[in-house]
Amino acid sequence: MLPRFSTYQIVCLTVFLGLLASNCGQSRTDAPYHSGKNETVDSIFRWIDQGRNSHLDRNARIDYLTKAEKSVDKLYNDSVQTVLTSKISYSYLKLKDSLRFNRLNLKTISLAQKRQDSVIWAEALWDRAIFFNNRALPDSAFYNYSKAQKIYERLDRDFESARMLYNMAITQAAVRDYTGSEINTIRAIEILKPLKKAKQLYLCYNNLGSVTKELKEFERAIEYYKTAFEYQEQIETENHFDSSLNNNIGVVYQEQGRYEESLPYFEKVLEKKSFRQSDPKLYALALNHWAYSKFKSDPKVDVADDIERSIRLLDSINNIPGLARAYYNLAEFNLTQKDTLQALAFAKKSKEYAKQANNNERILLDLQLMAKLEPEKSSAYTKEYITLNDSLQQVERQVRNKFARIRFETDEFIAENLLLARQKQLWTGIAVAVLLLGIMSYFILDQRVKNQKLRFQQEQQAANQEIFNLMLAQNQKVEEGKKLEQKRISEELHDGVLGRMLGARMVLTGLNKKQDEASELQRKKAIDALQDVEKEIRAISHELSHAAYQKINNFIRSIEDLLETVQVSGKFNYTFDYNKDFDWDGIKGVTKINIYRLIQESLQNCVKHAQCENVWLNLDAGGNELRVTVTDDGKGFAKKKGKKGIGMRNMASRIEKLNGQWHIESAPGKGTKVWFKVPIATPQNTKVERPKEEELT
Repeated sequence: MLPRFSTYQIVCLTVFLGLLASNCGQSRTDAPYHSGKNETVDSIFRWIDQGRNSHLDRNARIDYLTKAEKSVDKLYNDSVQTVLTSKISYSYLKLKDSLRFNRLNLKTISLAQKRQDSVIWAEALWDRAIFFNNRALPDSAFYNYSKAQKIYERLDRDFESARMLYNMAITQAAVRDYTGSEINTIRAIEILKPLKKAKQLYLCYNNLGSVTKELKEFERAIEYYKTAFEYQEQIETENHFDSSLNNNIGVVYQEQGRYEESLPYFEKVLEKKSFRQSDPKLYALALNHWAYSKFKSDPKVDVADDIERSIRLLDSINNIPGLARAYYNLAEFNLTQKDTLQALAFAKKSKEYAKQANNNERILLDLQLMAKLEPEKSSAYTKEYITLNDSLQQVERQVRNKFARIRFETDEFIAENLLLARQKQLWTGIAVAVLLLGIMSYFILDQRVKNQKLRFQQEQQAANQEIFNLMLAQNQKVEEGKKLEQKRISEELHDGVLGRMLGARMVLTGLNKKQDEASELQRKKAIDALQDVEKEIRAISHELSHAAYQKINNFIRSIEDLLETVQVSGKFNYTFDYNKDFDWDGIKGVTKINIYRLIQESLQNCVKHAQCENVWLNLDAGGNELRVTVTDDGKGFAKKKGKKGIGMRNMASRIEKLNGQWHIESAPGKGTKVWFKVPIATPQNTKVERPKEEELT
């Protein structure tokens, strides 16, 4: 046996499926097929209409449909034959003639696939799903709903696609796949909201209320029911959906044990006395729920007559699930009245009706109650309960797994169809492309002839434009030369003149109060350094770059002089290592001057920022590149926090000119290491990428 909802759920689902069945035909191709010239087709339509005439007896309706079916077989128009076969098949479904429906439904699917009529195919799958639902085969129903939904989705028929998702959700809820039902209902809502389909949105939110109630998310269930109320009010046609919602909300409070809060909702349903004739099932259920909540909230109240009245109503309409619930409530009431014999009799009746309704959840509740009423048989009831519960869980797992496989297989099936469609589109596209290529070839040849007439004029215009561009380029080069020279002078002043003046100033400051012979000698050296600065400034101002290069012809000696000068002001010890086998004076002048300035800036940083005691300078050359490392044991710094000053930018600029690379390693308390390497011979006109810059304070 397949698992089912509780009695209440079955009632709700019956309402939903009734609404579904009443709407199934609305989106189908039931509009008259206007053949105009074909009297046979018009006759077939009339016979189909007679077959759907509920005022005729069943046999007469079947005769009309059989007559229509025989005439359809003689038609040569496949399109008309497919439509009419679908209509006859659907008519047999409404008559609940399983054999004839199944035969014609399969024929409809075959014709629709042959003609590639996706709309009729989807409708036939929809009909087939309803057929399996009526026969309590939820897995087969789900499979056909799922296939129909995929087709509608591919056709961009959003309304039908959403309705299939809702039907899938109802089918999943029937086998207690509440999470899957919730997911598909939400998918349907997302499609229906932009379409503003109030009735379908009401149904979806009503279902969300039911499934979240079963998931014990009672507050969410009430919120969903309240949202369903909002859409129910927007439905233009007259309906009693508000009464169903009041009944549903009352049941939510009832299942929470909030019996007094549930009573007003049931009373709203019972206030409509006309319901006893117009909707006896809902009236009887509401009366039964009200009586149950009444004695649960006040055990002294006698509600036996009310429950029995609901039983008579349910029996009059042969509502088996409702009778199972009503007798269970009557058994519980008699138990509170200490009448265990009557309670046991009613519990057994409830179990009988639950078996007829295939309501396994109600059977489990009956077994629990009977075990309480007959303690001497409690072990037997408990064993039966465990056996049934285990089998239900196994079946539920199997059904959920089957649903998952159906979803996968349906997706795979749709993917194959999409592949075939894409292949067809590809060949169509190739044919169109060939046609377009021919047309384009004609226009291209025609355009070439026209272009020849304009070629001389375009060439003349291009020559004029080239002259204009050359003039612009020349002006741009002049401006670039000015900017480069300004930048060079700025670098020379900062890296050379200011650095040496700082060293001389710091030496003189330290010797202000000293009059000994050594101090006099140091002062003289400082004054000489200032005189050198004067010469260098004069050299810069007169653009005497050659004199600047000559000043450091003896490259290693110049570096040593630089170290000694900075050592006096910085008061640190230094170690200078270099490759003595390498001809340092053979390096190109532009490389030497820039290396000198880079070392000078690094040493100035040691003095100004590092507060170090020792400095190590290493020069090496090999493999057509020159490598310089400046290391100190100062306070170091965190590179991410370093600021990018002019000295830092100048160093980056010089390394870029030399097509070199550089890197800084430093950490607080661990000193700083600066290394850079440059090619020994750098082409002047080579365009290089900007080197990666490290932060330096």
